[in-house]
Amino acid sequence: MKTANFPEFVWVWNQRLGMDTPRHQLRMARWLAARWHGRDRELLLMAFRSSGKSTIVGLFCAWVLACDPDTRIMVLAADFALAKKMVRNVKRIVERHPLTAGLKPRRRDQWAADQFTVNRPGELRDPSMVAKGIGANITGSRAEIVICDDVEVPNTCDSAPKRADLRERLAEIDYVMVPGGTQLYVGTPHSYYTIYADSPRLETGESRPFLDGFARLELPLVDAKGRSAWPDRFPPERIGAIRKRTGPNKFDSQMMLMPVNVADGRLDPDRMRYYEAELSYAEGNGQPLLTLGDKRLVAASCWWDPAYGAPGKGDSSVIAAVFTDADGMYWLHRMRYLEHDPAKAEVDEATQLCRQVATFAAELHLPAVQLETNGLGRFLPGLLRRELAAAGLACAVVEISSRKPKDQRIVDAFDAVLAAGALHVHRSVWTTPFIGEMREWQPGGRLRDDGLDAVAGCLLSQPVRLARPGGSIAARPDWRPGGGSLVADSHFDF
Repeated sequence: MKTANFPEFVWVWNQRLGMDTPRHQLRMARWLAARWHGRDRELLLMAFRSSGKSTIVGLFCAWVLACDPDTRIMVLAADFALAKKMVRNVKRIVERHPLTAGLKPRRRDQWAADQFTVNRPGELRDPSMVAKGIGANITGSRAEIVICDDVEVPNTCDSAPKRADLRERLAEIDYVMVPGGTQLYVGTPHSYYTIYADSPRLETGESRPFLDGFARLELPLVDAKGRSAWPDRFPPERIGAIRKRTGPNKFDSQMMLMPVNVADGRLDPDRMRYYEAELSYAEGNGQPLLTLGDKRLVAASCWWDPAYGAPGKGDSSVIAAVFTDADGMYWLHRMRYLEHDPAKAEVDEATQLCRQVATFAAELHLPAVQLETNGLGRFLPGLLRRELAAAGLACAVVEISSRKPKDQRIVDAFDAVLAAGALHVHRSVWTTPFIGEMREWQPGGRLRDDGLDAVAGCLLSQPVRLARPGGSIAARPDWRPGGGSLVADSHFDF
C-alpha cells in the first residue's frame, strides 16, 4: 500500500484531531522518516517528558503498517501496562486515520488490547503488533521492529543489580529481530549509568556505551540559547516552576536529558580532578624522593577496611592510599577491592587478604597501613604484621577503632576537599566501584559504601610519621621530608 510520507501522515492525524503539529514533533517525524528511508536500523530517540514522543512513535508504527502490512512490531516497556498503552494508541490510529483505511481486520479476536493483526497478505505466526513487559518471556517471537519505550525507569535502574538485569534482558532483542530488523529506543535517562549514555562508564567495566553506534536524536526542553523547545506549553515561568518543584537533578535528567541520578546525591565525583601520572621513586645525594609528575609527595595515608566472606557477597574488603603534596593537595592514587580465592584451601582467607595488602604497600612505598579493627578487623593486625615482615617490608600497622557513625565520617572527609577541588584521583580508581558508590551515596541509604569508607579513613587520617621498625628487616630510605635523621657539625662540646 502506498501512503504519504511520515511527516505528512502526522500532520493529517493532528488536523483530524483539530491540533497543530508542534515544531519539535515535526522534527521527530522528519528524523524517523529519514532514518527509515536511509535504512538506519539502530535508533535512539530522547526527548523531554510530555513532549509527545510516544505519540509520534505510535504514529510511526501505524505509518509503517500502512506502508507494509506484513511488518511485525514488538513493544517492550518497563511494565506490561505501559507497553499495552502504546498498542492501544496505535489501534486507535489505525481505526481513525484516513490513510490506514482497510487495515482493521473483521475478526474481533485479531483486535485485542495487548496485540492485534491488521489485514495483510502474508500468513505469519506473530501478530502485527504486540505488547510485552521487559520481564516477559519473548523466546520464540519474531519482529521486524522492536520498540523499547521507557524500558529504563527508576524501578529498573535504581541499583547496580537492576541495571545489569535490564541490560541482560535487552540483549535478548537480538534473538527476536529478523535479519535487517530495527531497534528503536525511546525514553529519558533515569540514572548516571543510563543505557542511553553516549560515553562508557569505566567504573562499571564498560569499554563502550550500551547503545554504541545507534543514530541519536536528543531534544532537551531548553536549548543552548535558553529557548524552550515547546514555548506554547512550556513558557519560561512554567519551566522555572518545574525546576523548583522537582529539584535540579530530576529536571536535568527528565527535561534536559542529562545522565544524572534522579535522586539528589550528596557527593559529586565530577568535582574530583583526574590524573594519569605514576609514582616515581628516586634517590640522590643520599636523599630519597617520591614524586607524582612534577609534585613531590610529603606524606601518605593508607586505610584498610577489612571484610570476609565469599567474593561478590556481603561487604567489600577495600584498601585505599592517598598521598599529600607540599601544597596540601590530596592524591587518591590506588584503591583495591580485595577478594580471597576460595579454591586456595591451603591458605585461609585472612592470610590471603593480608598478603594482598602487603603487596599493595610495597608497590606504593607506604610507610604504614591503618587497619580498622572494628568487628572482624581486631584479629588481623598481628597477621598483617607477620605478612609484612615475611615480605621484608618496613611498614607499620596502625590499629584504628572507629567510633563515629560511618555516614558522618564520609561527610566530614569529603565535603571540604570536594568543595576546594583538592582531591585528585588516578585513572585506575575511575575503573573501580568507588565512583559508582560516590554518585549514588546518600546519608542513611542502604547502597554499598565500603570504598567511600576506606577513602574517608585516608582523608581523615593525619600523615603517618613513624620510625621504621628495627630488627632483621632492612629499612628502605624514607622518602618523606623530615622522616630521616640529620647529623649537624658543631663547634663546641656538650
